[in-house]
Amino acid sequence: MSITHYMELLMTNQPWNLIIYMAIPVILAEALVATEFFVVHTHQTTGTLRTVNKWLGVVAGIYFLGIFLNLITNVVPGIEWRGWVDVVAVGFYLSGVIPLVSIALIELGVLGRGRSDMDRMKLHFIFLTAFLVVAHIAMIFGMVSPELVQAASPPMPKM
Repeated sequence: MSITHYMELLMTNQPWNLIIYMAIPVILAEALVATEFFVVHTHQTTGTLRTVNKWLGVVAGIYFLGIFLNLITNVVPGIEWRGWVDVVAVGFYLSGVIPLVSIALIELGVLGRGRSDMDRMKLHFIFLTAFLVVAHIAMIFGMVSPELVQAASPPMPKM
């Protein structure tokens, strides 16, 4: 059975890659989701929980930007794709940078600057939801064996 590059990345250099590329981003995202529920439900624009939520968003965005830059420069150029499932898993994992960096930019006052607190909160919530969707798609496709779908797919070009 072959595995996707997504899973290979997580399995290589145990336990460090798993911690760096999966545990830390997931812990940050889940903590962000937990605080987001309370912040959105109570419409908090100030206070301790809102401050924690803000800094989780900034840290998650900056951290994932570092992961993205590392992978896109050091790993992706040398990948010999194992089918479309591999491309989907890696592509969706990497696309998580867009919503997480967007959250950080909202929290740093760069994105949504002229909007109301409620509009920025809505944007924040939308980007967090988008991150959860792309991260889960990456995880699901990352766990599929490329051999299961390779027979029905045309060969992938080497990038």
